[in-house]
Amino acid sequence: MGLEYKSTEVFLKPDVRYNNKLAAKFINCLMRKGKKSTSERVFYAAMDYIDKKVQDKEPIEILEGAINNVKPLVEVRSRRIGGATYQVPIEVPRKRQLSLAIRWILQAAKAKKGRPMYIKLGDELLDGHRRQGAAYTKRENTHKMAEANKAFAHFTW
Repeated sequence: MGLEYKSTEVFLKPDVRYNNKLAAKFINCLMRKGKKSTSERVFYAAMDYIDKKVQDKEPIEILEGAINNVKPLVEVRSRRIGGATYQVPIEVPRKRQLSLAIRWILQAAKAKKGRPMYIKLGDELLDGHRRQGAAYTKRENTHKMAEANKAFAHFTW
């Protein structure tokens, strides 16, 4: 009898303020060099910033909406067939959708210059919720690539 594989969602504890596993996952992805308290401070400051800007919705709803809007449904993978390399569109598994959405939002926030991280992150989450911004553009570009290469979809296996 061997050890069974346990998913990270089983071990992930909800965050302290919102009691939400998605927020805890986001904080962990934001973390650098094991400094969780710093990432928590930045995340909660961004949530407070969102709360000040948008009164009619809870910040956690904005976070969930932004992640859901940025999640890619399809992506392209390089596949080498008979000496030629094709960009083959494939559906993205749910777990990868979440990780890509979080990664793109954080990359877009880090790419902005000249303001504190919590403001950049808050603005990017608001942009994602409104279906605009750099992370949403990345999703749209990924979908356009898949649409342009759908002729090679029969190479999926």
